[in-house]
Amino acid sequence: MTAVGSFDLWMQQVQASVESALAAALPSTDTVPARLHDAMRYAVLGGGKRVRPLLVYAAGAVFDAPPSALARAAAAVEMIHAYSLVHDDLPCMDDDALRRGKATVHVHYDEATALLVGDALQAQAFAILADDLADEQAEGQADIAPQRQIAMLRLLAEAAGSRGMCGGQAIDLDSVGLALTLAQLEQMHRLKTGALLRAAVQLGALCGKMPDAAEEASLDAYAQAIGLAFQVVDDVLDATADSATLGKTAGKDAAANKPTYVTILGLQPSRELADRLRDDAHRAVAPFGAAAESLRALADLIVQRKA
Repeated sequence: MTAVGSFDLWMQQVQASVESALAAALPSTDTVPARLHDAMRYAVLGGGKRVRPLLVYAAGAVFDAPPSALARAAAAVEMIHAYSLVHDDLPCMDDDALRRGKATVHVHYDEATALLVGDALQAQAFAILADDLADEQAEGQADIAPQRQIAMLRLLAEAAGSRGMCGGQAIDLDSVGLALTLAQLEQMHRLKTGALLRAAVQLGALCGKMPDAAEEASLDAYAQAIGLAFQVVDDVLDATADSATLGKTAGKDAAANKPTYVTILGLQPSRELADRLRDDAHRAVAPFGAAAESLRALADLIVQRKA
């Protein structure tokens, strides 16, 4: 298992690299339309745990992926995540005023700007994966083959679309006030939360040496486990932590009468489920040995986090 100190250092280095990649990939505030570009940077930079980019890098380490490819993939998946948060906070969705410890985009700017920020961030994510790599391929310097690039674009699109994150959000909105079964709740969160986390793991692997069928199965089992664990812990924190700790409004799920793991299973059984899912994640990547140390440590981080 990764030593705490070395993992913390690795995590800080990855977060710094991703912040730099995001800052470089986002349009400058000197470029028209300046206000939109300022709002895009406000939504993305200087906040968040960067769990998805960390997963990109951790999976990439298993397959010897080059840092330049990982930086682009990590920035792309984080922009998709950031866009989803901006739209999720809108009055027509969860109507929240606090995100990552600061005012949400529609509060700090306005609703129309927030809508455009989400749209623009989604487009920018695919530009990062497509345009930059295409330029390098034209110069004969590409670190990812064109066929692999297309697979990455398709993977991210499917994870973000109606059969992934957006579909899960639609189910979530339709489920307010309903008594879902545990299986229905899991299906919703495999799409809403799990799809993008799974995409992060897959993108990291695709940045390096192509995984074989057995390795793909191991990565998928890992991603499925941490995807559900992430949401279980989110539900626990929503029920137990305060807004200052979370950096977003606490108790929103209960106030909105949303079904959660806590409402279906109870608080302690939900915590126990998260622990079992972490163990499942560890077992899934056991065949990778020491190369998967960061993946195992991230599973621990996801389950043990306090915010």
